[in-house]
Amino acid sequence: MPTLDWIGKKAVVNHHREVPFHLLKCDGKLSVGDPGSGNLLVQGDNLLALKALLPYYAGRVKCIYIDPPYNTGNENWVYNDAVNSPEIRKWLGRVVGAEAEDLSRHDKWLCMMYPRMMLLKEFLREDGAIFVSIDDYEGHYCKALFDEVFGRRNFIATVIWQRLHARNNSAKHLSADHEFILVYAKSAERWSRNKVPRTEASDSDFWNPDNDPRGDWRRSDLTAAKPYGEGKYAVVGPHGDSFEPRANRWWSISKETFEELRADKRIWWGKKGKTFPFRKRFRSELGELVPTTIWLNEEVGDNRQAKQEINRLFGQNTFPTPKPERLIQRVLRIATDPGDLVMDSFAGSGTTGAVAHKMGRRWIMVEMAAHCHTHIAPRLTKVVEGEDGGISQVMDWKGGSGFRYCRLGPPVFDEAGTIRQGVTFGELAAHVYFTETGEPIPKRNNGRTPLLGIHNGKAVYLLFNGICGDRSPGGGNVLTNAVLKALPAHDGPRVIYGEGCRLGKPRLKRERIVFKQIPYGIKVS
Repeated sequence: MPTLDWIGKKAVVNHHREVPFHLLKCDGKLSVGDPGSGNLLVQGDNLLALKALLPYYAGRVKCIYIDPPYNTGNENWVYNDAVNSPEIRKWLGRVVGAEAEDLSRHDKWLCMMYPRMMLLKEFLREDGAIFVSIDDYEGHYCKALFDEVFGRRNFIATVIWQRLHARNNSAKHLSADHEFILVYAKSAERWSRNKVPRTEASDSDFWNPDNDPRGDWRRSDLTAAKPYGEGKYAVVGPHGDSFEPRANRWWSISKETFEELRADKRIWWGKKGKTFPFRKRFRSELGELVPTTIWLNEEVGDNRQAKQEINRLFGQNTFPTPKPERLIQRVLRIATDPGDLVMDSFAGSGTTGAVAHKMGRRWIMVEMAAHCHTHIAPRLTKVVEGEDGGISQVMDWKGGSGFRYCRLGPPVFDEAGTIRQGVTFGELAAHVYFTETGEPIPKRNNGRTPLLGIHNGKAVYLLFNGICGDRSPGGGNVLTNAVLKALPAHDGPRVIYGEGCRLGKPRLKRERIVFKQIPYGIKVS
């Protein structure tokens, strides 16, 4: 398969594995409502924040929506990739200019995106999908990048969103009235989409000229171009007229089915009963619609509507290119169900979280800039309080639930590779379980049991901070006969992390125990 290459790619291909795990520290003053709602707003560089979130949410997110920097040259985006190769240091040291032909800017954008997309992929459920807003400036590079990260076989579609309600007559060449939303599944075979509600436009051709008591209906062709074994026969109309499909066409149903439809008055022969027959399909019997790849502004909103929503919230147009709530509503309606977890690691103005909240989805958002607490948190507070705006009326939103506000804390390990002072049992437990199993800890550990969880029949234990009851220095953190007897029983293999072990290798083998010493046996990134 063709691949995309750029300056610095070698330095970032595995960079997501080298990013250190950081702690997350919740701020009770900025948290609102029910802290157990499952909603989380994180302030911090999204590369570090995503790595910090993995031990808790890997493989649990149903839908990711991101609106990353479009890299037009008019944006001030700064993301610390901590890439240390001489090639990248030299390149990152340049000032990213706004000139249209400054190719180094495209390299930088791809270097910024690649490790973040590799991490985001780890959050998705096997039946999950990611939706990415982008425009022509980086759209084709973005498509090639996602083909590599998610696999071309998992590409679902490119959606065209009508972002402008009117053409730009001051455009130098053509008025760019649209943007794209790239859709990729974690596994195209396992992902399934929901349908979308019917619209006035989709139902514009329904009528009821024969006053059928079943209500409005539309005509449906009864023929098809594909040959059908029972598709060649003649039918007789109300006035004795004979009808057959024209050349190279066949009836799409058998004659028996045709007569059943006729008996149920589901065949339309025209107002005078002498035209070629059509099937009647009643609006009351038709369900929702299969989503299309063209989303018009009257259906999902546009930039103007989005700016109006932001102005009403903040009293000024703080964000130059926000997305309308109806657009995100369309994404979440297609890709999620109530209770599902949604993620946005480029939170911007916080639209994804606001919409997910009103739709009964749980959400995680990450934003690095200060407006995370000056704008996004207040916006979400209004949502919790039942603010009336965006899709609130459509969803009959009256308020409720809540969210936790967290900041990115220090790394789990210091520069010397030892566990940083102040790390709690629960924080280290989440890290240990994830690096051992590749899955998030099944339940947050409050420090009351050394058993972190059982994965594929193997129990994982952590001896740390005197978990076994002995709070003396080193007490309970060393695997001894007494500590082993005190551990929660498990009839199967065990992995035990601790500061030391006084059991011999024959005893460990007999007990089916793999011992890993803290901190050396713990993966630091």
